[in-house]
Amino acid sequence: MYKLVVVGGKLRGQEFVLKNGDNSLGRDASCDIHFAVEGVSKKHLNISIAEDGLYVSDLGSANGTFLNGKIIKKAAAKSGDKIGLPNSILQLVYVQEKKVIVTKKISNQREIEESLDDIMLGGEAPESLVGKIFWLFKYKLMSLVHGINQEYEWRILLAIFTAMFALVTITLTIGPVLQDSKSVLMNEIKIRGAHYADEISRTNTKALEQKALERVDTSFLDGAGQDGVESYELIDLDGRVLRPISKLNEYSNDTVTVQIKEWFNNPKNKNIKDARILQLEGGKIGIGKQIFIYDPKTGTQESVGIIAIRFAPTTLTAEASKSARLYFESLVTSFLVGILFFGVVYYLTLRPIEELKFQIEEGLRGKRRSVESKLLFEELNPVRNAINTGLQRIRELQRDESEVDPNDIESDSTYVNVLLEFLNGAAGPVMVLNSEKNLIKLNTQAEDVCGIRLSMSEGQNILDITKERGFAATLIELCDNSANNSGTSQSGGYELQGKSYNVFVNSIMGKDGFAKGFYISFVLDN
Repeated sequence: MYKLVVVGGKLRGQEFVLKNGDNSLGRDASCDIHFAVEGVSKKHLNISIAEDGLYVSDLGSANGTFLNGKIIKKAAAKSGDKIGLPNSILQLVYVQEKKVIVTKKISNQREIEESLDDIMLGGEAPESLVGKIFWLFKYKLMSLVHGINQEYEWRILLAIFTAMFALVTITLTIGPVLQDSKSVLMNEIKIRGAHYADEISRTNTKALEQKALERVDTSFLDGAGQDGVESYELIDLDGRVLRPISKLNEYSNDTVTVQIKEWFNNPKNKNIKDARILQLEGGKIGIGKQIFIYDPKTGTQESVGIIAIRFAPTTLTAEASKSARLYFESLVTSFLVGILFFGVVYYLTLRPIEELKFQIEEGLRGKRRSVESKLLFEELNPVRNAINTGLQRIRELQRDESEVDPNDIESDSTYVNVLLEFLNGAAGPVMVLNSEKNLIKLNTQAEDVCGIRLSMSEGQNILDITKERGFAATLIELCDNSANNSGTSQSGGYELQGKSYNVFVNSIMGKDGFAKGFYISFVLDN
């Protein structure tokens, strides 16, 4: 198995496992290895693992691909080679796989799948009403949302539901208030139209009692345009226009007048004294009312005509514009608050997951025995318990149970101190690194050979204290090979201070199966 180790640059320390076949690398998320570093092309290079060897090829990148310091288009590579990218150095490392055979009896695969389906579908609904409501919500309604989640990312769904919440809330709260204000305004206009009809009846009592509608005075309506009266018609019961004078004795063809006349001519509506209101296009209103007089012979109110008024009230148009503006202002404000709410919920949920991921990586490297969190997220407790169980089983498979001391605390210092004792009696150049490949100590001979001063470099990573990236990459490769092979000694060669040296690396393994320190010695090549 090959892996790609970042030995220099922004992502230093990260590792990428290479699969058999093609492995594309670049800033594009579709690449097999997503390498988000400035200067790296969207599709920068490809690493192909075949039966006959390992090949690195450039994919037409802008800044080129370097293999061991030489720019290439396509070249064969091997374990230990360094790949140079903008702001990064990567190294190919071959890792011998540890095969662990575990014998375990399992139930029939179909039974396992059926059991999992039953769990995800919720099984039987509870008998209690409250429990059944929660069951229907979780396993029936939410199953639809989970189906959408298979097509869209969780954060997109959260944004959609936040926007829907803001829209529905504003519509259900502001909408009725705006509708009530419109209804109040409509009632005022209706009363105003009825007032005009009553005014005609009041100021023309004598003409109306004599049924001489042609003598009715409606001049006050002719000057009411500023009050929203667009047009009016006073007609008799046959539909003949009596006012305005310009249409005298004509039969009305105005749509508002005709509709109002037909409505009042209906026997069911013949004696209705209230005004009839029609909602017209463009925010206009049609108002019609019958004009009644008292008939002393019958002792009843008798209809003698119909007044139809077409209103274009500026107040209604202004109110509609104001209502629309108020609605959209409230909607925009809710969306802005929704964006803040989305950010809080998103990152509040993401933080425990990121912390869990980081702790899992530490656990796999042997720096942590269990995952835990100070953040209160009860729903993640089962996940943490399962991960802790998995880490414990991994440790059990990687170590000999007879050597385990439950009270032993796995820390670098215990093991590094052992290596320091070996360093004290060393005859040649020697340095000691901890599990993080930070320099703990080197003797005077090693200072002269490596060009590193302990007083200035103690506790720093080997990548940060060496002038030559190639030397640091060689040490890291040898350390990783030793750690991945149960502490087996690894050797390599490198030229230091103009002389060739054989470099030997031994790692001391902890009880959890991870390397806790590295003992590096340099032997002059004669």
